[in-house]
Amino acid sequence: MSALLRLAALALCLVLPGSLAAQTAPPQPEARPGLAIATFAGGCFWCTESDFDKVDGVFMTTSGYIGGHTKNPTYKDVTSGTSGHTEAVQVTFDPAKVSYDKLVEYFWRTIDPTDREGQFCDRGNSYRPEIFVHGDEQKRIAEASKAALEKSGRLKKPVVVAITAAPTFTRAEDYHQDFYKKSTAHYQRYRAGCGRDARLEELWGKAKTQ
Repeated sequence: MSALLRLAALALCLVLPGSLAAQTAPPQPEARPGLAIATFAGGCFWCTESDFDKVDGVFMTTSGYIGGHTKNPTYKDVTSGTSGHTEAVQVTFDPAKVSYDKLVEYFWRTIDPTDREGQFCDRGNSYRPEIFVHGDEQKRIAEASKAALEKSGRLKKPVVVAITAAPTFTRAEDYHQDFYKKSTAHYQRYRAGCGRDARLEELWGKAKTQ
């Protein structure tokens, strides 16, 4: 991707209407009876949310911040790199329709697992990929899936995605939720300009998450 396209993509992700930025974030969601929660960081959460909303059995997705050292971080705090958080999506799903291991397998194919310094055109710690597990069973499944991916030889570089016990998840501001639906043209320009799907196709074959 050219430097010009990179800058354009970053501008699209960072520059948002002031009236939207003024909205406050409601409390973080909780799993409903019969449903479970998975949490994935895969770069810009607009894209991760859009990708997981396509999965049958996913009840709800919520964009937010996780893995930092401050309380109640805002988008400005996170993207400044001072809070230690990364953008992530909390996936509420029905285990009777889609298993956690299937979600992990799907996650790998929505990111570049060999890049720990960010994802696609989004660079820095606030875009690092990471799997945040809820309990020992999710940890076992995620670690086994990572090991299988490494052993498969599918990728030319090591899988560098950390698997971490999930700390507090802070729901992102309202304007980030379902952004790909609210501002479709903006989102599509950003995703294309960031080179996300081009890189996914290079890694995995024809992308199915667009």
